[in-house]
Amino acid sequence: MFLANQDYLKLPGSYLFSTVAKKTKAYTDAHPEAAIIRLGIGDVTQPLPPAVIDALHRAVDEMSRAETFRGYAPDLGYSFLREAIAENDFAARGCQVSADEIFVSDGAKGDSANIQEIFDHDSRIAVCDPVYPVYVDSNVMAGRTGTYDPATGIWSNVIYMPCTADNHFAPEIPSEQPDLIYLCFPNNPTGATITRDQMQEWVDYANRIGAVILYDAAYEAYITEDNVPHSIYECEGARTCAIEMRSFSKNAGFTGLRLGYVVIPKELKDRKGQALHPLWARRHGTKYNGAPYIVQRAGEAVYSEAGKTQVREMVGKYMENARFILDSLKSFGYEASGGVNSPYVWLRAPGNMTSWEFFDHLLEKANVVGTPGSGFGPSGEHYFRLTAFGTYENSVEAMERIRKL
Repeated sequence: MFLANQDYLKLPGSYLFSTVAKKTKAYTDAHPEAAIIRLGIGDVTQPLPPAVIDALHRAVDEMSRAETFRGYAPDLGYSFLREAIAENDFAARGCQVSADEIFVSDGAKGDSANIQEIFDHDSRIAVCDPVYPVYVDSNVMAGRTGTYDPATGIWSNVIYMPCTADNHFAPEIPSEQPDLIYLCFPNNPTGATITRDQMQEWVDYANRIGAVILYDAAYEAYITEDNVPHSIYECEGARTCAIEMRSFSKNAGFTGLRLGYVVIPKELKDRKGQALHPLWARRHGTKYNGAPYIVQRAGEAVYSEAGKTQVREMVGKYMENARFILDSLKSFGYEASGGVNSPYVWLRAPGNMTSWEFFDHLLEKANVVGTPGSGFGPSGEHYFRLTAFGTYENSVEAMERIRKL
């Protein structure tokens, strides 16, 4: 672990979603009468499931009594939650993950940004392109990405794996050899997935070259197709090459509660033979005091029978939006994908518009906010992401406005 030498100063501009928010605010300040529909940020809009609300109330009641008051959480998280995760997210799918290999956190965003701290400074990363910006930005801050070329949007020491229409927005094994491989499926931003056989190829490759896969499974609850894996640990050999990160934000609406977790198998080692489980345990215990007790009890409720039913219903409503958005855009003549195993729809901007030109066009002419694809990487240029996390009524209205453009 190390302290970066102010490499954050090398980051171009501001964080993607901060820029989207600032541009939207500037427009609404100038046009207060505008009825903006926000399909940009991946924030849920449905209320928390009733089972979760009930669990929160019970936990608050416990905290009000001296004999059941809770202070700091255990380093890994409370056993009741870790055991529920191990049983429902992994054992139920035939995956070998034990409760003491699960590290509870306040969300996958922080985990995906911080996990790089346990690897060597000279570790070379490979990322999908386009990609969730945190993967690259956190490595820039760690000082391992080289120099930035504003003309191409490329960092000199990052291996970019283009995900384009030609390869169905799924990465191919790189010709250069990485130490760390970031994968996210269902993908943010494209909504693309890979099959279990394709995932097995990545696991076999990582084991062969001694690389570690950092697997972001934040959107696994949206998977509808049987041949798409929910966890990388469904693949043989993944325990010796992969770390998996998960979130309660998108499946159970915890964006305002904050809860996630990391899985690090005990046999996983870096290229020098260092076991990564104790390294992350040291980092986790040093820099983090644990998700609140009431939030972890809420997470436990997600795995109750009522919670499972309510979460499925919530996800189903968002996927209804996704299908409507995808079908509508295609009927309007847009080139669009995603929206089948993912709450994200990925579309090509019309004509030769850049991503930000289309952002401005949608905002000004339709009062609809999305996310420019170029903010996710060089291969995202001329593309655009819309989310299905709004209401069905707003999704319908947004598509009507786009139809009229």
